[in-house]
Order: sequence, then C-alpha cells, then structure tokens
Amino acid sequence: MSPMHLYSLWYLSTYLCACEQVYHCMMDSSKFDSSSYFGRIHGILMYKDFVEFWDDVEAFEARPDDLVIATYPKSGTTWLSEIVDMIYKEGDVEKCKEDAIFNRVPYLECRKEDVMNGVKQLKQMASPRIMKTHLSADLLPGSFWEKNCKMIYLCRNAKDVVVSFYYFFLMVAGHPHPGSFQEFVEKFMDGEVPYGSWYRHAKSWWEKRKKPHVLFLFYEDMQEDIKREVIKLMQFLGRKPSEELVDKIVQHTSFHEMKNNPSTNYTMLPDEIMNQKISPFMRKGIVGDWKNHFTVALNEKFDTHYEQEMKGSTLKLQTEI
Repeated sequence: MSPMHLYSLWYLSTYLCACEQVYHCMMDSSKFDSSSYFGRIHGILMYKDFVEFWDDVEAFEARPDDLVIATYPKSGTTWLSEIVDMIYKEGDVEKCKEDAIFNRVPYLECRKEDVMNGVKQLKQMASPRIMKTHLSADLLPGSFWEKNCKMIYLCRNAKDVVVSFYYFFLMVAGHPHPGSFQEFVEKFMDGEVPYGSWYRHAKSWWEKRKKPHVLFLFYEDMQEDIKREVIKLMQFLGRKPSEELVDKIVQHTSFHEMKNNPSTNYTMLPDEIMNQKISPFMRKGIVGDWKNHFTVALNEKFDTHYEQEMKGSTLKLQTEI
C-alpha cells in the first residue's frame, strides 16, 4: 500500500470520526457524554473503536525482530519513534521524511472500523517492523513476550503528562470535552482517561525493566542529555554509535526540527481533525510545564495521591531538571 493511500485512509478515518462528533454536538450542546467515546478493556478505559476490535490485537502475531515502542499517552512517543526510525535508516533524513510517522511506526491497537487498522498495517509491513503502543505491559499481546521482541518503554513524569494530555483532549477530535484542568486532573488521578491509571501503567513496565530485551527510558533523561540517551538506544538496538550519526540524529529529532517537520508534526491533518490553532501537537516539549497549570492546592492533592499510588515502588521520576 502506497504512503499516499495510507494517508488517504487515515484522513478518511479521522474525518468520519470528526463528523460523528459534530453530529453528537449538534444533538446535544451540553457536555459530551464520554460513554459514546470510550469502552473498557479488562476494566481499563479505552477508545470505543479499539475495544470493538480488541480480539485482533490480542491475537496479533509478533515476529522475533519486531521492535515495540511503548509509552503512556503524551510521554514523548513521536520523539522516540523518530529517533528509532532514524537509527534504523542509518541517519537518512530524506528517507524519514518520505512518509508520516504514523505510517513508518504504526500504532498497534489503533482501529477505526475497516478504515484505520494498525494490525492490518503491520501485517503488510516488511521486517524489521517498528511499532508503537500505549498498552501497559500486561495488556501487550503475549506473542511479543513469547518471542522476546525488543521493547523500549519511555516514561514521563505524571504531572507533565496530565498537562499534555489535557491539551490533547482539547485539540484532537475523538475526545469528549475534558472540562476544567482541575476536573481533568481528578479524572487522571482516578484512571478515568484512555489507557487508565498512569501509576499502574508505569509500574507494569518498570517491573519488566530487568529483562534483557526491555529498555526503560525516562523522558527527563532525554531532555537532560539526548546524546547519551541516543547512544544508549543504539547500543540496545545493536548499532554502532558513531559520533557523526549520533549528531545527525540529535539534530534531526530536536524539538525545533520536529515541530517544523510535516512528517512528524501532524499539520497535514485539517483543523476539523486536529485543531492546532487550539494547541499545537508539538506544544512545548519541556520538563516542568506543570508548574504553569497546577495551583498550590491541586499540587498538594496530587502529591498526596501520587505517594499513595506509588507506595512500595522503586520507580522515581524528576518533575524538573
């Protein structure tokens, strides 16, 4: 399937989704009913279309040379995906720009009827395949674990995640209105957002970090010293990290470059699908933006809840650098 055809399918899928939401909005100008958007998989909130075709995800057959990029939503997925694709393409920027990131690194569980189908897309891809998922370790299809596929998990501090997720809800069709920021944070703390509890998600992957085929990375470490983390990635993937190649990857995947790159910034999608006038997809890409959104009271409440949820875990994250 050609890149243009894949893009057409993506556009049609998201356009149909937006039309459906506009219709519901016209029928009821009050707050969106989240039940029309989400269902549940094993008790975890999930996009309704993903739930409908969940059997296809669970039955997915991994290949031994598959690479899985796993994150909780809004944790630097596109950034990591572009870095990994650059490593696989040996620093060839033009090859990376030939197609959108969601075609080069398909979204495993993504499904919109028969139009957008991550499983089908991956089945048609030649090996070695790179794919992304937002699934927790326990929800990832068993074949990936059975075949010891390499997996990279990127973890970002919960406060910055919830800020980014809030803006994502506001600007992307396919979500009910999130309400106020404080209301959204309450939903986030309760795990009542797509992919469920951040705490459970992060801990599920942290528990797998000692497996030799799993690499656990921190978003904050990437912001602090991206060269060091790119070298770590290359070594994990069995590639030789020459200084020239590392510099090229760092340059191409900088926030400024990716924000201005149509193959990574999603500007190819119309405002009706992803309204970047409300908030750009590549918004800030920093650590500590939560300070501009949390009140003192909300921060204290979040910290207390965080300590309860993470009690007994050795997973520690930086909330500023």
